[in-house]
Amino acid sequence: MTMLLATAAALFIAMMMVLIRLFAGPTLYDRVLAVNTFGTLTVLLLGLLGFITERPDFLDIAMLYALINFVSTIAILKFFRYRALGRRSLQDED
Repeated sequence: MTMLLATAAALFIAMMMVLIRLFAGPTLYDRVLAVNTFGTLTVLLLGLLGFITERPDFLDIAMLYALINFVSTIAILKFFRYRALGRRSLQDED
């Protein structure tokens, strides 16, 4: 049990370090990477807390959060590349 709590503390410390990178990141892509890493660490922490508390429901929540993290990262990168999320209108093609 001590090892699991030490792992949870290490994940929490890593999350705090990623938050520092998020706010101090020199470029936009550093910040997007920090958000993605924070989401991944959150998924790991949720899975670990579900294992510690013996509640398998947390694993379902962690998998859902991982999917949301992946889709949102792709959407953010697409938005900053094309400046639009949806389909392009006919006026843009002219």
